[in-house]
Amino acid sequence: MADAHQERPGRSGLGRALMSAGALCADWAPAYAAVPRTAFLPDLMWPWDMRAGTSVPVSRTDDPEAWRAYADADCPIVTQWDDGAHTGTAPGRVATSSASMPSVVFRMLRDLDVRRGHRVLEIGTGTGWNAGLLAHRVGWGNVVTVEVDGAVATAARAALQRFGSPVEVVHGDGFEGHPAGAPYDRVVATCGLRALPHAWVAQCRPGGVMVVPWGTHFGNGDAVARLVVSDDGRSASGRFTGPVEFMKLRAQRLPRVVHRDHVPGSVADGDESATSVAEDEFVVGPFDVLRFVLGLRVPQCLQVVAAKEDGARPVWLYGLGDRSWACVQFREGRAARVWQHGDRRLWDEAEAALRWWTERGRPAHDRFGLTLGADGARAWLEHPGNAWRL
Repeated sequence: MADAHQERPGRSGLGRALMSAGALCADWAPAYAAVPRTAFLPDLMWPWDMRAGTSVPVSRTDDPEAWRAYADADCPIVTQWDDGAHTGTAPGRVATSSASMPSVVFRMLRDLDVRRGHRVLEIGTGTGWNAGLLAHRVGWGNVVTVEVDGAVATAARAALQRFGSPVEVVHGDGFEGHPAGAPYDRVVATCGLRALPHAWVAQCRPGGVMVVPWGTHFGNGDAVARLVVSDDGRSASGRFTGPVEFMKLRAQRLPRVVHRDHVPGSVADGDESATSVAEDEFVVGPFDVLRFVLGLRVPQCLQVVAAKEDGARPVWLYGLGDRSWACVQFREGRAARVWQHGDRRLWDEAEAALRWWTERGRPAHDRFGLTLGADGARAWLEHPGNAWRL
């Protein structure tokens, strides 16, 4: 325990870098200093190696210096694979629990705007580090955290107890919140959501704040929504603060989409046309605002970008509510060809969404917002009066 509290150059350097980047504000510096991530990480972990572009196994027993260096770096660290079914040291198939990048953690905590004495509900305990930071800030006994995975909940509870942080760790489905501890002043989720439960609004005080990574199934990325509960307690609304990517709430993971279920034959079965949209206009990175906007404007749709071969890149769009599909093939030096099939013209919808975004000056994430009411969620641009149902 004493070693976990010692200040190290690596951790000091990370703190300075986080403050310089604006992720760690002065209000959260004492919590950063008092609650080290190392106290909550397992002996075997899989940090994301930025140079290698992959997760790598690191053992505290076998290589304590490397373990500590990764623990004190601004990188995400996988702590569980395949819902706990994974064995061995090599990375598993699907990462299912992790410690988020410290820069992401502290940006979201800044958005949460907590004060001493606030009661906080956290959805997604993970390692317990985020809950420990919150408890240091708001006061022991004021944090309830819910974790769906029993083994993860047990490990986090043990880590918090060892650290001396009396946080209530609940093993359960965080989608329902935790009404026994309500009302809360703040709600924060550390998993990606595709549908937001009104239960969280009902369990949060009027004027309370909810900070939630939210997105659509168009891609795997999310954006942090900062929602304020209305005075009557019936809804919550607010803007997005920026892009992130979290592991999804387990009940909201997208089931595997099988190409052949949508396209049993070939693209020739679709209606063929052409488009003037260029590849670099449409094929963007995972955190680009266009991918986020396409998800908002083309609902119930999954995009899959294939690898480029011989100068050609196919991009597929699959309808998630039916078997509609579209394929646009970008080829260097030629107009892109399009094939569409089914009740929806998915490429037409995507091209219209691109044009809609461009005509409005290509607004960034923070010009969009979300309103959650008892009847579901609506997205909007600039203000809630410009809303559309998702």
